[in-house]
Amino acid sequence: MARRRRQEEEHENHERWLVSYADFITLLFAFFVVMYAISSVNEGKYRVMSSAIMDAFRTGNTITINTAPPTGGANTMIEIPQTKPIAKAVKSDAHAVEQAKLTQLTQDLAKVVDPLIQSGEVTITHNAKGIDIDIRDSALFPVGQAQPNPQSQTIMANVARLLAEVDNPIRVEGYTDNVPIKNPVFPSNWELSAARAGGVVRIFQENGIPTRRLVAVGHGENLPVADNDSADGRAKNRRVKISVLSETQANAAAGNSEITP
Repeated sequence: MARRRRQEEEHENHERWLVSYADFITLLFAFFVVMYAISSVNEGKYRVMSSAIMDAFRTGNTITINTAPPTGGANTMIEIPQTKPIAKAVKSDAHAVEQAKLTQLTQDLAKVVDPLIQSGEVTITHNAKGIDIDIRDSALFPVGQAQPNPQSQTIMANVARLLAEVDNPIRVEGYTDNVPIKNPVFPSNWELSAARAGGVVRIFQENGIPTRRLVAVGHGENLPVADNDSADGRAKNRRVKISVLSETQANAAAGNSEITP
């Protein structure tokens, strides 16, 4: 009898783990309830903090945010020191990279047109707006014509191959002097200047530059760079300008119908 009673007691002891297991599950549930309660976010305060942080990164100013505690707790204070705005830093780095690219392109272009630079018929300048290549009409066209001569076609083809390696917009502008022209092909200087700009654009297109990057403009006798009272001045005014626009200048021109030369 004693042995049988001992066996029954042992059987009852084996099932007591259920009580401990139930206690553990209850405590675990309570733990997650507490964790959820303390991790809930006050949406209003979060929006104020997020907006203030974004403003600080845009402007670089120091900000302090104080939020009133809901139940007497400590104030929440966030301070961001004076820093260089992220957007400006990224923009500055991108600008530096592009300027380095355009500087190298300027040097490569100068090598291609070096004979014309030496003769004074071409000038190349690199500025914040991009690269400007000014070419006198005598280096490109016969008198009163818009079809580039064979020598200039070769040079412009070499220029086009260099420009095809970058993705900057290209603007080609034609100019004349103030001496009127009137013939069956070109009734005015407007038509002549526009046709000459179009002739250069066509060479560029034929040598791998996408048409979406190209713009041709004729100015006629407007916007002279020299006095038309002398032969030398008129020769300087008869020209074609090729502008390789920087990204900054291209973006600024996106909302305008005309780019100031």
